[in-house]
Amino acid sequence: MSEKENNFPPLPKFIPLKPCFYQNFSDEIPIEHQLLVKRIYRLWLFYCATLGVNLIACLAWWIGGGSGANFGLALVWLLLFSPCGYVCWFRPAYKAFRGWLSAIGFFQTSVGAAVVMIFPAILFSVSAAMMAIVIVKVHRIYRGAGGSFQKAQTEWNTGVWRNPPSREAQYNNFSGNSLPEYPTVPSYPASGSQWP
Repeated sequence: MSEKENNFPPLPKFIPLKPCFYQNFSDEIPIEHQLLVKRIYRLWLFYCATLGVNLIACLAWWIGGGSGANFGLALVWLLLFSPCGYVCWFRPAYKAFRGWLSAIGFFQTSVGAAVVMIFPAILFSVSAAMMAIVIVKVHRIYRGAGGSFQKAQTEWNTGVWRNPPSREAQYNNFSGNSLPEYPTVPSYPASGSQWP
């Protein structure tokens, strides 16, 4: 099998780095799954664009007198989460769909190697399916919790959030236990006496 030249991310010539991955939807992804994988890719691009817009908004906030820490965090998010989202989220989905095609196509070359190649294809597919199941379960929990925009508006208008027990519970949730588990100053035996 010939080694294909990496083409992603497409970097300008003046950057001394080279692309890290080979990505070609029409070559590596079966036709019936190309649309789905392209949608996942576009979702990742949308996520990166959202992080970029967040960076600009935090810069405007900083220029307008807000905290510069938010701009710094937005910059870290853009520089860290964009590549991490690609490597940890989009790339596993891409490999799940690509692995089946590669493994099935390799049966003509080497049956033993193709059987071994099917194993990670199965694992990536199971991983993608489990991610989908988890998203659906979290969505069901969210929907089944009884929360709604209307309920939140009603609670806000009736002043439930001003109720003293409610405010105390909110304070305890955010502040945590105010007493340390152990005393901060150790107690030593008086000078000359023995340890128990």
